[in-house]
Amino acid sequence: MNLDETLHELCRAAVPAFADTAFIHLYDPLPVADESADASPDILRLHTTDRAPPREPATRGAEPPAAATVRAAEVVRPAATGPLTDLLRTGRPVFGDTPGIPSVVAELLETEPAPGALPPGRQLILAPLHGRSHAMGSVLLLRGPGRPDFTADDLLVASQLATHTALGIDKAVLYAREASVADTLQRTMLPPSLPEPTGVLLASRYLPSSRTAQVGGDWYDAIPLPGNRVALVIGDVMGHSMTSAAIMGQLRTIVQTLAGLDLPPDEVLHHLDEQAERLGSEHTATCLYAMYDPVLRRLLMSNAGHLPPVLLHPDGRTEVLQVPPGPPIGAGGGDGFESTEMHAPAGATLLLYTDGLVESRDSDVLTGVEHLRTRLHTAAAKSSPPLLQDLCDAALGTLGSGDRDDDIALLAARFEGILPETVAYWYLAPRPQTAGRARRLTRRTLHNWGLHALIESTELMVSEVVANAVRFASRPITLRLLRTDVLRCEVGDDSPLVPRMRHAQLSDEGGRGLFLVDQLSQRWGATRVSTGKVVWFEQPLPCDPAAG
Repeated sequence: MNLDETLHELCRAAVPAFADTAFIHLYDPLPVADESADASPDILRLHTTDRAPPREPATRGAEPPAAATVRAAEVVRPAATGPLTDLLRTGRPVFGDTPGIPSVVAELLETEPAPGALPPGRQLILAPLHGRSHAMGSVLLLRGPGRPDFTADDLLVASQLATHTALGIDKAVLYAREASVADTLQRTMLPPSLPEPTGVLLASRYLPSSRTAQVGGDWYDAIPLPGNRVALVIGDVMGHSMTSAAIMGQLRTIVQTLAGLDLPPDEVLHHLDEQAERLGSEHTATCLYAMYDPVLRRLLMSNAGHLPPVLLHPDGRTEVLQVPPGPPIGAGGGDGFESTEMHAPAGATLLLYTDGLVESRDSDVLTGVEHLRTRLHTAAAKSSPPLLQDLCDAALGTLGSGDRDDDIALLAARFEGILPETVAYWYLAPRPQTAGRARRLTRRTLHNWGLHALIESTELMVSEVVANAVRFASRPITLRLLRTDVLRCEVGDDSPLVPRMRHAQLSDEGGRGLFLVDQLSQRWGATRVSTGKVVWFEQPLPCDPAAG
């Protein structure tokens, strides 16, 4: 399956037992099976040269064998309808004394040789390398004057060598093409970059297997959720194939959709399992879904047969988190998922990984996890806290540069949290007077935060959004203000109806609320959640808040 190894085997079989010199030219680029057989590349490049060790001349001062002095051309540009192109397309080897062949051979050599510089007549064989449907190149086999001429039987041997080599080249090209397509497929399905949510730092690594050109189904994801929360996902589809990569892409898309509904982790995995069964695939997958809330500093997790995450504490301790493992995705046990909630201390780092990081032919999973904990502890001892990128490199260890039996996906999240004094939260009854109360609470809070320049615009937007929530809510409304790198306001109610911005007519009495929000805010949005919806907007902080 390797092009260089295939050509090396040809040279090892031919030189010196069969010929003194072998020159192999290949088309650049090499044609692939699904390409048109008529569309041959324009260039032949010298790929491999092999010569037998020079033999001692019979008499001192004798000329060296011609085969030892001939040089092949590095680049050949055969004419589209010339004799060399026609010969390569026929696929039949010929002797050097075949009519018309000397001029063809001359194209493959560095310069047109002087008379007598080439091995005469039947001391040269030109064998085309012809795959299943394409000419791949040529091999020139030369003998020195001290050896007998090639015979008709030798021509058959050369034909067999060329045929087997060409088929090997064909396989290598197809294999490389499939590997390239599969690798591109998987990499395009992985997130091109990670989000930068407030209260958590993220880093990731993905390393394909070095022992197979076929990619696997490892994936990771980080998905921003309402309320400054973030979903952390790691998964692994069983097998190594294009199918595994395609299923991985489908599962990742489903998880993103379910995360947008703001469901608890166990419900996300339950619905993911249902959808996986509907895909009709026999492939199973493992998945771990975690939800981090930087305001409450809590971590909620559910596991579908995946390896447990490792938590690196701020003091350097490592802990394998005990998350009850449910059945793998696609195994048909969608009712066995549980959510586990735990404290996520500021400064701690959560590490999600696939089995390629901790399991190999020489090490079982338990041993691999212990080695991972040791590497993390060592990294934390050198620098407290270690940079997240350095921690990922330490987690990979020698796997980053050595051979790998399996793909590796790694997602690291360092919890920073959001300070309580930068968050204000209220429950408001859905009454006509609620918009006025929301304005007063907003004004007081922004005054305490020193954001005087934002009071008027924020009051106006809060009033409009809260008034709209009052129209549809049947339960208490939530109002939350967060001061991070921006000022964020969130209004939640129990109605699933998501508001849409309208362009009100001059005669309309309403319909301008979201238009004002759109004009005054840096950005805004509305998100459905399991309890209803959340309408939010953000504003940039003044350069000098105290001066406002």
